Parts: sequence; C-alpha cells; structure tokens
Amino acid sequence: MILELADIRIQPGQNAAFDEAIARGLRDVISKSKGFQGFTVNKGIESPERYLLQIFWETLEDHTVGFRQSEAFTQWRAIVGPFFAEPPVVEHFHLLTHSG
Repeated sequence: MILELADIRIQPGQNAAFDEAIARGLRDVISKSKGFQGFTVNKGIESPERYLLQIFWETLEDHTVGFRQSEAFTQWRAIVGPFFAEPPVVEHFHLLTHSG
C-alpha cells in the first residue's frame, strides 16, 4: 500500500466551502479511482487554512499514472483547486509500521 500525503493551504475564510468541496471530491471522484484504498483529512488547529490529506493507493502508479493522467484528476482539481492558496506539496510513502 502507498500513502499519498498532500499538504494543502487554502485561502483564508474559505474553510466551510472547502470542507464541503474536499468531501465531495473524495466521495464523487477519487474514491472511484482504480487502486483507491481509503483516505483521511486533517484540518490544522493552529493554522486552520492548512489541511493534510492522506490517500491510500494500492500502487504508486495507481496515483501517479492511473489517476493523475485521467479525466478524474481534472474533475478533482476543478472541485478543490479554486480554494488553493498555493499548489499542494505532495509526497508518497511506504508503510513501515502500524498500530491500532
């Protein structure tokens, strides 16, 4: 399993609208993509315009090729992109250990 971690900064004062948009985009677009395994979204306390989006993919290519090079990526960015204060920083990780 691959973890995609996106560090997202949105424009001030847009939290309520972005909260709805990211939930809709995950539900209606990303969750239907090949290799999608689940997600978490965390909102900053000290920095309320900062969000950490974690998406779990079966393989790296499911994200970097299958999703990013598809129409679904264009749909996703149309939903959440207007809120971005700057481009998200996206990195990928392998699971090393897990509890719970």
